[in-house]
Amino acid sequence: MKKLIAVTALSFAAIAAQAKDIVDTAVAAGDFKTLAAALQAAGLVDTLKGPGPFTVFAPTDAAFAKIPKADLDALLNDKAKLVAVLTYHVVPGKVMSKDVKPGMVKTVEGADLTITTTSGVMVDQAKVTAVDIVADNGVIHVIDTVVLPK
Repeated sequence: MKKLIAVTALSFAAIAAQAKDIVDTAVAAGDFKTLAAALQAAGLVDTLKGPGPFTVFAPTDAAFAKIPKADLDALLNDKAKLVAVLTYHVVPGKVMSKDVKPGMVKTVEGADLTITTTSGVMVDQAKVTAVDIVADNGVIHVIDTVVLPK
């Protein structure tokens, strides 16, 4: 019995050691390289590695690829605008998909995102393509388009 308790305790310790924050979770997923680079350029990595909790509507690399290269390069080189765009994708708190309701949601950037649920979940003009990717400091919902503050 003592051996079983020790093995169980070690298993829980291993799971806790493997817990990842929002940034590490996104990087490990492999489809958020542009987002990770943008977070680095904006100086937001430490914030999203913080205690949170955060809900991040994370655009994939394909979502960033929809932005013309010159426009994306300009965005990545304008730190103030980049911070505004990235923080517009973040909502305070941990909002799981079962708790999403249509309406306006205040972002960390300060503006409101519009959530609709009539034909799938939409965040402004972006379609939510995957939900509830849990991190130890929040949750990621994947979107197919970069959304811009109004």
